[in-house]
Amino acid sequence: MIASTTGVELAADVKAELGEGPLWDERAGCLYFVDILRARVHRFDPLDASVRTYEIGQLVGAVALADGGDLVLAVRDGFARLDLETGGVRPIASVSNQSGDRRMNDGHCDPAGRFWAGTMAFDERPDAGALYRLHPDGSVATMLEPVSISNGIDWSTDGRRMFFIDSPTQAVDVFDFDVARGTIANRRRFVSIAPELGMPDGLTLDADDHVWVSLWGGGAVHRYAPDGTLAATVRLPVAYPTSCAFGGRDLRDLYVTTAAVKLTAAERANQPHAGGVFRCRPGAAGRPPHRFKG
Repeated sequence: MIASTTGVELAADVKAELGEGPLWDERAGCLYFVDILRARVHRFDPLDASVRTYEIGQLVGAVALADGGDLVLAVRDGFARLDLETGGVRPIASVSNQSGDRRMNDGHCDPAGRFWAGTMAFDERPDAGALYRLHPDGSVATMLEPVSISNGIDWSTDGRRMFFIDSPTQAVDVFDFDVARGTIANRRRFVSIAPELGMPDGLTLDADDHVWVSLWGGGAVHRYAPDGTLAATVRLPVAYPTSCAFGGRDLRDLYVTTAAVKLTAAERANQPHAGGVFRCRPGAAGRPPHRFKG
């Protein structure tokens, strides 16, 4: 196993309360990510380290690149679009949230350009959420329930497997995936993670179909080989990494979003860059993200 404890740098010191959902735009050469609790989408340009912030007006859990050049958002009660020029937000579709105590969390686009994102309860109670699929025509289907904290999701290079995290299970699961129909089947365990290592949060797959998992409370990102073997560990100077994505011109920069929301005042003082976006070059290459086709 390769352990990486050096070469991790602070890329963007945005001090997010709950940074999440990093997504590299290979056309524009920038990284998008969210601060869920502050209802913000950030655009980071590594050429000059500048950050542009979009105020969404409601909690936002994840973003997806759209073919039209804008962003699709997983917001508190459903899906919306963000115009990157004007900053305007318009709704696409809602999901069931009759009690108003749930919100969207993590999400990604599948190989056919459908946006998958799931929900969780604000109090994190078990089985209160679900996983949804937004079709390019704006229709929404419920794909998996119940879910407790819907989190990391990504697909194998051939599109035949979907990896998914429901965080309290302490595991990454894998499904058989039908690209044409957008359906999942045959759920099974890919890897289990001991609680003392942290709670699995966001994930991404690299070009070799290794699975990178951010460990909430564990201060690290794990890389798992296709057979589930732990292949590498990237350690971070903060306790709460939330998700990760590859970016940069060669897609070899690993960006990691982090959070400060669970830290005490003393812990914040000891982790002054908690909530920032970190970057390293761990030796693997990523893949361009799938784009929403609507």
